[in-house]
Amino acid sequence: MIKVVRGNPTPEELAAALAVVRARAAAAAAGDTAAREADEWSDPARTIPRSRVPHPGPKAWRTTFWPA
Repeated sequence: MIKVVRGNPTPEELAAALAVVRARAAAAAAGDTAAREADEWSDPARTIPRSRVPHPGPKAWRTTFWPA
């Protein structure tokens, strides 16, 4: 909800102000989505094969992050 606190804006001025607020809100929402997608893309867990899980042992650390 937008409330005019001071002044007497014309309908055109109110429409322009509302357009700016809506554009900034849309840009912020798109930015959040892009940031979330970038985080998922750079997540190292996505490069680890799901089928091969390292088993405990003396040299298990060597296969921890190596793709199959």
